[in-house]
Amino acid sequence: MPGLCLVRRLGCALLLLVSVTACRVGDGSAGGVAERTPGVSGAASVVAGGISAAPVDGEQASAVSAIALLATVAVTGRAPMTGYARSEFGSAWTDDNLSPGGHNGCDTRNDILTRDLTGAVIKNCAVQAGALHDPYTGKVISFVRGAVSSDAVQIDHVVALGDAWQTGAQSWSAVMRVALANDPLNLLAVDGLTNQAKGDADAASWLPPSKTYRCAYVARQVAVKARYGLWMTSAEHDAIARILQACPQQRAPAEAGRPAAAPASGQSATSNVNVPSTASSATVTAANQTPTPSTRDSSPPLYYPNCAAVRTAGKAPLQRGDPGYRVGLDGDRDGTACE
Repeated sequence: MPGLCLVRRLGCALLLLVSVTACRVGDGSAGGVAERTPGVSGAASVVAGGISAAPVDGEQASAVSAIALLATVAVTGRAPMTGYARSEFGSAWTDDNLSPGGHNGCDTRNDILTRDLTGAVIKNCAVQAGALHDPYTGKVISFVRGAVSSDAVQIDHVVALGDAWQTGAQSWSAVMRVALANDPLNLLAVDGLTNQAKGDADAASWLPPSKTYRCAYVARQVAVKARYGLWMTSAEHDAIARILQACPQQRAPAEAGRPAAAPASGQSATSNVNVPSTASSATVTAANQTPTPSTRDSSPPLYYPNCAAVRTAGKAPLQRGDPGYRVGLDGDRDGTACE
């Protein structure tokens, strides 16, 4: 798989291992390594000792401090895993979701591969080949679509679905769980074996092997949990806080917007990510914060991933206090969103 420090040497002390939550890509592997192209969307920021940020980290960077956002996330005990199944979060990589990229004609897995690989070659939405500058290990991995080779690059749920289930998601509607499972904010293309090693672990149990990426990694976890109102255990919270102490200027990522449609069949995408300007991107905020488990309602909070969803629901404009209102939808902060 899910701002951060792209071309910014914040001294991010990051270590990314990889997380899976049963998220194997299923169409890519090893082949010829594509050359890194500095300054292009698909190129990682490489520093001494490893990768400090995945390409999408720079594109999604917000003005919100990850440390400040961490303070808005509720801390309480972990709920039981009872009832969890991957199917509770919908069909894997379904395009039928309300997250940015949903209903664009391509499945989520290929959306993220298109976004994160350098020099992606795409045919009918399916990524055929490309190079991944893996943020979790610092390695460059050649991806070639194939029944076996695809597993070399997998899509990680940065906040694992099993962890989400135990920190609030089991009380949500099916629609909201599908949105989380397919939200680009929570997804990164990574080394397959590292992703499998992570499993459903949170930051207290697992961090990326590349220490230079750990700040960006935990910042993304904070952003996802704050956005969806998921809580953290005290061990998870403390582990993240310790990492962010080494990079206090680390920014949390915000939504990068709807992934562009795939290039024409056989076309090579030199610059893979075509995202809207940050002005049109949803900003991560604590305004959508939900109560702690002891006080939360049995029904999940109303959540709109973007203003298009608000208008489709016939609820625009939203006023401060209306169900579904959050500051991330209110660009000018005047109390009226999606005018």
